[in-house]
Amino acid sequence: MKTASSKKCLQLLLFQAVLLGPAFCGKILVWPTEGSHWLNMNVIIQELIRRGHSFTILVSNATLYIEPRAKATEKFETYYVPFTKDVPETLINGIVDLWLNNRPTVLTFWQFYKELGRLSVGWQEMNKMMCDAVLTNQELMARLQGSGFDLLLSDPVTPCGELLAVKLGIPFVYSLRFSPAFTLERHCGKIPTPPSYTPAALSELTDRMSFGDRVKNFVSYHLQDYVFQSYWGHWDMYYSKALGKPTTLCETMGKAEIWLIRTYWDFEFPRPFLPNFEFVGGLHCQPAKPLPKEMEEFVQSSGEHGVIVFTLGSMVHSLSDEKSNVIAKALSQLPQKVLWRYKGKKPETLGSNTRIYDWIPQNDLLGHPLTKAFITHGGTNGLYEAIYHGIPMVGIPMFADQHDNIAHMVAKGAAVQVDFNTMKTQDLADALNTVIYNSTYKENALKLSKIQHDQPVKPLDRAVFWIEFVMRHKGAKHLRPAAHHLTWYQYHSLDVLAFLFTCTATVVFILFKCCLCCCRRCGRIAKRKKE
Repeated sequence: MKTASSKKCLQLLLFQAVLLGPAFCGKILVWPTEGSHWLNMNVIIQELIRRGHSFTILVSNATLYIEPRAKATEKFETYYVPFTKDVPETLINGIVDLWLNNRPTVLTFWQFYKELGRLSVGWQEMNKMMCDAVLTNQELMARLQGSGFDLLLSDPVTPCGELLAVKLGIPFVYSLRFSPAFTLERHCGKIPTPPSYTPAALSELTDRMSFGDRVKNFVSYHLQDYVFQSYWGHWDMYYSKALGKPTTLCETMGKAEIWLIRTYWDFEFPRPFLPNFEFVGGLHCQPAKPLPKEMEEFVQSSGEHGVIVFTLGSMVHSLSDEKSNVIAKALSQLPQKVLWRYKGKKPETLGSNTRIYDWIPQNDLLGHPLTKAFITHGGTNGLYEAIYHGIPMVGIPMFADQHDNIAHMVAKGAAVQVDFNTMKTQDLADALNTVIYNSTYKENALKLSKIQHDQPVKPLDRAVFWIEFVMRHKGAKHLRPAAHHLTWYQYHSLDVLAFLFTCTATVVFILFKCCLCCCRRCGRIAKRKKE
């Protein structure tokens, strides 16, 4: 009996092994990017750790936001690269100030991109210093070479991760919302982008464009290409020197096995993509958890009016007294209770219906049944939490991709946008009343929420699957288009067009000569007959 029982147990274990497949625990190297980029990447990392994978992360000791969780220390090793302490914060503040004070208009379009390019140079120089600190550290490189990594996870906004992967001889996967001006995906990832209906990054356009919009979009693409070549082109020489052979930044980035894009079709406008691009938008979203007792009591005190959740993200800590008072006065006019994440000076016009917090459980508040609206700066993480829970939004975009993000939500009927620079008290109050009391905004937000939830595989599981897929198969070359092996003129078939044009021109020329010759001959014959 005991032998039979043991045999049955063994058979059951074998059956489970067949169902679950072979367990694979890999070693992953991470080259992260600051801010919300890290928050998304960390969600993927924590899930992969839960599945048994181990990580080594290379991070600057001047990092502003990257804080690996202590609970995963047995699977998570952090190597801090020595760096100048104030460089990242100074550059980020410069980029924020540019957008807040110099929004691009028709007249200032060129000046804006020129200044953005100048700041980009500073960002690239900082990245190059970080890259040097790793590549020139022989002890560290030897240690990385001997660690037997299966994959490198990187964000292309911060160059060098792909260079390190090539030097270590391991495949790499990208995680990103979009690169500066969507240039890397277009030129390095070979994504088709017809300017007739694919809006350029930072253009604030939708896929439904007037003639004037298409002119703006066409100019935006070419202007962004010029800025990219002017300010990112110096990486070509750097990569060639590091690899010991002629190459370019784009050629190296084009070796990425998979591009994990942190959006989905609830957010994006339909456009062409390639099989090695996977959409994982909303991977960080999850069902709401109970609120802290004091916060729950404040929310419940709102009664039938409900609450409004308000945050401008982690990078905007305070506002001018004038602007904070304008906002506080608008909020004080509403019957709803407001939970405002804000670290600045308490506004004088703050109403009794508004409470200020240094931090709020944003996802849990957005998932609360009494939440009526979300005031947001337009960060992708916050937008996806609002989409996930079906909450209409009032967007106050401030910099980077935020204007584009809010433009997407406005086009889909789930948000109203307010201009931060010209915003008056009544503007904000009217916008909030519109999204709360006009039921179409809530209905559209719920439509987007249904699209987000109605997927065959959860976004986080999809991201993890493709990372593990690349590790299991040592890459995903079968998904990369042959476009990576073509020159720019071959990609656009300019050589074929030139050949066909030459052939056509040659035939036309020969026919013309033949006709001319025939005409002359006929003329001579006619002349002889007359004589």
